[in-house]
Amino acid sequence: MNNLKYGLWVIMLFGLMACQDTAPPNNVNNTATEAAQNDFVILALGDSLTEGLGVDETHNYPAILQQQLHNTGFVDVKVVNAGLSGETSTGLLNRLDWVMQLQPDLTILTIGANDAMRGLDLERTDDNIRTIIKILQQKNSDVILAGMEIYDNLGREYVSGFKDIYPRIAKDLDLPFIPFFLQGVAGDPELNQQDGIHPNHSGYQVIVENNILPAVTQYLNNNKP
Repeated sequence: MNNLKYGLWVIMLFGLMACQDTAPPNNVNNTATEAAQNDFVILALGDSLTEGLGVDETHNYPAILQQQLHNTGFVDVKVVNAGLSGETSTGLLNRLDWVMQLQPDLTILTIGANDAMRGLDLERTDDNIRTIIKILQQKNSDVILAGMEIYDNLGREYVSGFKDIYPRIAKDLDLPFIPFFLQGVAGDPELNQQDGIHPNHSGYQVIVENNILPAVTQYLNNNKP
């Protein structure tokens, strides 16, 4: 992986800069009714990378993704931002029942960076992500899984094991897969905020256009009624 140094700061600072909250994000509260009225709901589910910590709510990836989808003809798609700063896989699992009131047709799942920051057991993270996906599927939501990578400050075995969680789950559960959510953005100061951790508006545009939009468009072309 290129620009591995970015992963180090993700793991070291994610939890320090983004305190976890037990309440549902306000942006989910604000869009629940609106989403229920749309023909096709995409749920962006994850931590501060999904929430868009430090950028305007119109500049995070879910907002950019919705605009890009509308521009390409998917005008009846609503993308709901259910990211929560500081979220771990366990925290996400604990709030999943509330989030699922939105009844998404498709969920983009990006979780696990804060697990690694805390050096949590890899088997537990793997189990949590699998359980989250299975619950989503049981609630009639398809899932696109986005992978994450970290630097080797926790040791090569941990780093390799963490990276391997995502493609293994995607293969086992036969999921559409985005190998690395931050591909093309990690480590580039022009695409990140001053903290060197979270993407800026331009960074999120790159993430959407190069990493997320192709996977979502392919899914919609193959599956959307």
